[in-house]
Amino acid sequence: MTRPLIAILRGLDPARAVETGEALLAAGITRIEVPLNSPEPLRSIAALQSALGDRAEIGAGTVLTPDDVRAVAGTGATFIVSPNADTRVIERTKQLGLGSYPGVFTATECFAALAAGADALKIFPAGVLGRDGVTAIRAVLPRGTQIYAVGGVGPGDFATWTAAGIDGFGLGSALFKPDWALQRISDAARASVAAWDATLGIVST
Repeated sequence: MTRPLIAILRGLDPARAVETGEALLAAGITRIEVPLNSPEPLRSIAALQSALGDRAEIGAGTVLTPDDVRAVAGTGATFIVSPNADTRVIERTKQLGLGSYPGVFTATECFAALAAGADALKIFPAGVLGRDGVTAIRAVLPRGTQIYAVGGVGPGDFATWTAAGIDGFGLGSALFKPDWALQRISDAARASVAAWDATLGIVST
């Protein structure tokens, strides 16, 4: 089962990349993002892609330039996440055949990103926009647009944000910190998966 949960591993040490990815996969999270402002991010992304790419989607976050996109593509990663909606980054991402998840905050940014070819939208920082803001933006987006909430949102909020129109979540500090032991990461991942599965039950009733 592929859940719309993206693990954001900001600060990941390349030496721990594969074991961390394995722990997330075992818990049920199959989308993993390594932000480019992490230590040697391309090394971590390449290691994850090599070890887990047949079982998980591996991508990069905090991607700010077209050159960054090209460097990430060289690792074999499959998606690009940005904190902003730079149409140059989106267009290069699609030219290279990767999934595009730009960060947006306004309706103007949403429509510009979609026009440039974005596959889904990352509402960031979601906690600042709030659920009412998400509901308002969702009302004007094209039917079928996928939107993810990132920033200030955790597993305890899944149900209310899903009700507001969110399709998935990017999980950072609620799921991973560089100094956490592997067991703590695993426990956090399992709790996040359980919260998501419980939300599906709430939504379906």
